[in-house]
Amino acid sequence: MDTLENMRTFIAVVRAGSFSAAARALDTVPSVVAKRIGQLEHRVKAKLFNRSTRSLELTEAGAHYVRRFTPLVADIESAFREGSSLGQGLKERLRIKVPTTLTVSHFGDMLTEFQKKNPGVRMEVMLMDRSVNPMEEGYDLAIGALPATYANVVDIPLCRLRRVTVSSPGYLARAGTPKHPSDLSEHSCLSYLATGNSWRFEGAQGGITVDVPSTFGANDTHVLLNALEKDLGIAIMARHIARDSIRAGRLVEILTDYAVPDLWVRALVPESRRHNPAVEALLNWLVEASQPISPWDRDEA
Repeated sequence: MDTLENMRTFIAVVRAGSFSAAARALDTVPSVVAKRIGQLEHRVKAKLFNRSTRSLELTEAGAHYVRRFTPLVADIESAFREGSSLGQGLKERLRIKVPTTLTVSHFGDMLTEFQKKNPGVRMEVMLMDRSVNPMEEGYDLAIGALPATYANVVDIPLCRLRRVTVSSPGYLARAGTPKHPSDLSEHSCLSYLATGNSWRFEGAQGGITVDVPSTFGANDTHVLLNALEKDLGIAIMARHIARDSIRAGRLVEILTDYAVPDLWVRALVPESRRHNPAVEALLNWLVEASQPISPWDRDEA
């Protein structure tokens, strides 16, 4: 069991970024953390960290072992918890990554309702918009709409995220209305940082990809929405985020002959966690709450 504790401590150091922060998370002292890391380095016969007075960085061996140890430790801890809770309902600690805007508007309610119905489940919910490999970063489940896929991770589709190209009447009156995606190179474009400046469209002649000049970028869609309404330029937005502004005339949909491909909101689950009872129950809950119509599209159905 010492090796398991040392592996758990190693993962905690990677997540916390320092021995002292990991010690606080583990309710111990830095000297104990250092001792456990030393024991683990001796066990694997490799240095796991490059340490200095200012920084702590994984070595190549450390990066390898954090990828190997994280799912192993999670699986072992889950097995212990499942064994101690047989016949007592779901008892589990789940670490979940979720997208910011969709969680504030919809998925936050889904998660809290699930926890209310399953009080033995404890959830740690992290809001971030970048794509993560849940197996490498220690998540039981990651929700997102970016198209990235990972080895040994199962994708479960939840719901469709429709997108549109929009701008404000004020900007279009000043700069003109683009007729073709290639015209965007002459315009001020506002980019969602998680998807970047390479915009994809589908026209009658097939797919078109344009690298647009970004004059304003943000990792939150409501910041982009505000910038659009202040006449800063053109952006691709989730339809449900832009919907009220379009109805009110503050924004208009453009390039309507060139559709922006839909995204799919998906749950990404490490294969080793796919059949954990609590993870499976949460997945079933999310699928039922998200289908057959996306939650944000139901008022248009």
